[in-house]
Amino acid sequence: MVLNYIWIAFFVIAFVIALLKTIVWGDTEVFGLVMNSTFDSAKTAFELSLGLTGVLALWLGLMKIGERAGVVAFFARLTSPFFVKLFPSLPKNHPAMGSIFMNLSANMLGLDNAATPLGLKAMREMQEVNPVKEKASDAMIMFLTLNTSGLTLIPVGVMVYRAQLGATNPSDVFLPILIATFVSTMVGILFVCYKQRISLLNGTMITWLGGLTTIIGGLVAFLLTLDKDQLTIYSSLFSNLLLFSIIMGFILGGVRKKINVYDAFIDGAKEGFQVAVTIIPYLIAILVGIGVFRASGAMDLLIDGIKWGVGLTGLSTEFVDALPTALMKPLSGSGARGMMVDAIKTHGVDSLVGYSVSVIQGATDTTFYILAVYFGSVGIKNSRYAVSAGLIADLAGITTALIIAHLFFA
Repeated sequence: MVLNYIWIAFFVIAFVIALLKTIVWGDTEVFGLVMNSTFDSAKTAFELSLGLTGVLALWLGLMKIGERAGVVAFFARLTSPFFVKLFPSLPKNHPAMGSIFMNLSANMLGLDNAATPLGLKAMREMQEVNPVKEKASDAMIMFLTLNTSGLTLIPVGVMVYRAQLGATNPSDVFLPILIATFVSTMVGILFVCYKQRISLLNGTMITWLGGLTTIIGGLVAFLLTLDKDQLTIYSSLFSNLLLFSIIMGFILGGVRKKINVYDAFIDGAKEGFQVAVTIIPYLIAILVGIGVFRASGAMDLLIDGIKWGVGLTGLSTEFVDALPTALMKPLSGSGARGMMVDAIKTHGVDSLVGYSVSVIQGATDTTFYILAVYFGSVGIKNSRYAVSAGLIADLAGITTALIIAHLFFA
């Protein structure tokens, strides 16, 4: 529903501004530019969607190998002690625990198709022990916060779009995204733990949260000691080495499990083709809306207004062109994706803005969409502080994304 209003607003605002330009300033070409943008944007969206087919098929094929090889189940077992502490209101052996672990592990591996049904299953199971059926339970809020913070180990979607849009090294955003999404998740967890009075002073929580924070913090501290050229080399090497190691882990896991690795890849690749075809109408809709908004001059007015406001504070305005993606991200995944593509096509895939919007896109998930789908699936009407938790995590992730992108790519 939110995206519906945003999409309508794109056209209405574009029409009003174009009309004012025609009447007040005598600009007789603006409506022609707006109409041309609809055709150009539709063509771009279609070509981009088709171009994604090969890379999506590749990655979803690899992901299917990992899924059948038991990688998702392995992550569930590995994280079990930690998540038990995060969900103290759930009985230890309750069926929801298994679905939660599987959903979060699938999200970390970029298995969106597997993550969503597992998440809906977890919500139904948590609703069974929810004392007030129309009110979100503590466990539900923690679960939704972990989902909206978007912790992802392999940001396949962002890398796919960057590859399709001509990035020199599509995976060079891997490490910045990992750092930004980690910060988003940590802030979300800490906020919900504070609200739910969950103690962080126990061995399991200290080991997991402290250990992960130390690893990420140490990595960032090391990278900040490097000059720009060394930073590029090390981050690219680490990203590509880790990604290829994960791929090899999937394949070797499949060999160990004695599954047909080739058939698993083919099945996943078929899903990749279906996903690429499925997103065509959505991408056309959002890119046409953004194209009209930009061609009318409305986008320039918005960006210039924000730059002017930021300039009054004395801060650098380099990051402002990435803000439309950041503002759209909590509202709509397809909308933010469209904003990202539009910014990359306007400023360049390997520009600071191009890098910034890529990291933002991978830093968090779509808060309002996730809350609407997951809570709606079990009839929750009172979400309590779930929206606040999600937005605080979003703010932390987006802020970190802008800072990290500047440190790595400015």
